[in-house]
Amino acid sequence: MADRFSKEQLNSFKQQLLEMKEAVEREIEQYSVMDKDEDMELLSPHTNHPGDAGTTQYENEFNLGMEQFSKDRMQDIEDALAKIKDGTYGISEVSGKPIPAERLEALPTARNLVEEEENLEAR
Repeated sequence: MADRFSKEQLNSFKQQLLEMKEAVEREIEQYSVMDKDEDMELLSPHTNHPGDAGTTQYENEFNLGMEQFSKDRMQDIEDALAKIKDGTYGISEVSGKPIPAERLEALPTARNLVEEEENLEAR
């Protein structure tokens, strides 16, 4: 199975994943900085309105959620890069069947076939 993709195809997938990784690293840093800025706002004794604290809390929770989402995406990217390295990239984790190249081009972090993902989500 490891040779179902040419070296050029694997390099293309790897490059796409590395570009995604850089973008997600920037996202994580952005949300991390926002969290720190908003924490400082919460500590400020000069709040103009009680609603401001609620808005700040909502934004802080939103940013934490987005940061976690980005960290989850980062893990998916790192897992895909590891699979390229160990020769299991493009193999479904559910069935062991090959994932079509078209799916990997659209979603380089795909772990399973589309129908398998749909079945997992339905559970």
